[in-house]
Parts: sequence; structure tokens; C-alpha cells
Amino acid sequence: MPAIDWKSIDQMKSLKHPDITFYKMAGIHPCSVEENLPVDAERLFDLCNSNEFVAIGETGLDYYWSTDYVKEQKESLRIHCDISRQTGKPIVLHNRDSTTDLLDIIEEKQDGLLTGVWHCFTGTEEEAKRALDLGLYLGVGGVSTFKNAGVDKIVANLPIDKLLLETDAPYLAPAPHRGKRNEPAYIKLIAANLAKLKEKSADEISKKTTENAFRLFGVSA
Repeated sequence: MPAIDWKSIDQMKSLKHPDITFYKMAGIHPCSVEENLPVDAERLFDLCNSNEFVAIGETGLDYYWSTDYVKEQKESLRIHCDISRQTGKPIVLHNRDSTTDLLDIIEEKQDGLLTGVWHCFTGTEEEAKRALDLGLYLGVGGVSTFKNAGVDKIVANLPIDKLLLETDAPYLAPAPHRGKRNEPAYIKLIAANLAKLKEKSADEISKKTTENAFRLFGVSA
């Protein structure tokens, strides 16, 4: 479960279900940076360093809605990267209209200890290769099922051992639910589509991407 600000972190702490394990991350979303300046690095480190959280994020860059706080977004991303390296926990990256700057900062901070995932991957083949070379996993979601989006053709050629499945619910529902509210149950549709693209069975895709997620986030069934 991604955090977007301090309030959402507190909300996640109260979420419980007798049959479901919730894995939480802590971070400040780039679209929430303005309301949370300056980013409290010490507070964020203390949270991420605890066993309660398995990852750092959602962080990253977003130039789609506004470019008024680009400098602050970049500084926030650097803080999250530092905490990821210090705690040994992966970073979860949001990217919208900011790929070059995002990967430049990851390259700047990559010392062999930084790991994470570019969530909701919609980049080009060249951008995917650069991200993989920097040690990132790529999140495959509903956009990979969209006709004419082009993501499907790129994902088909990416190494399966570096892919994760995700929904980004409540956004980006996969076909045939495109434009409607997304939900975690639709992960099966994304898995089935990836299986078709990779010419593998759905069970094989499910098994491999689950193994990838467990490895990245340091959790087990």
C-alpha cells in the first residue's frame, strides 16, 4: 500500500482484516510535496526503518499537474533514495512526464544499494533498458491491456524476472473495464494479458511475478 502523505500513513496503520496481510510503505508523493514542505527526513527515516513498513514511497516526480515545485520534488526524491539506501528497503517510484529527470536522480544515487520499482511503467524500450540497468523493477498494470497504447509491445520484450504486477487501483482499470473504477481483483486480468504477451501460462506469470515481488519487498507468503 503506497503512502501519499503523513495522514495516509496513519490511515494505513488502522487498516486490518482477519484474512489479509497488508504490506505498507511510507513516503511523500510528489503531488503532496507542496503541502509537506520541508520534507521531514528524520521522521520518514524512523518510520521506514521500522519493521512496520516494507518499502519507501510512493515518491518520484510528476510534471503533469504542475511544474511549480520541480526543485522541491527532486529534493524529496533524493531524500527518499537516501532513506532507501540507509534502510535497505526498496523505493517505489511515481513518474509522470518526468522520465529523464527521474532516471538521472536514480543514477546519481545508485551506489549498488538502491533498489526499487518504477510503478505503472509506460516508458519506451530505451527508458525501460536504462531503468533495468539501474537496478529497477518495472510495474506492469492496466495500461498494458490498452489497445494502441504501445506499452504491450514493450512489455512483451522485457525480462520476466524484473516485472511486477500491479493495479494502481482505483485508477487505470484494465480492459474491458477501462475508464471505470479499478480494484485489486483485476490483477488477474493484467496477469492473463501478460501471459498472452509472453506466450506463457497465467500460472507461470502469477508464480514468477509473485516471486519477484517477494524478493524485492523482502516478504513471504
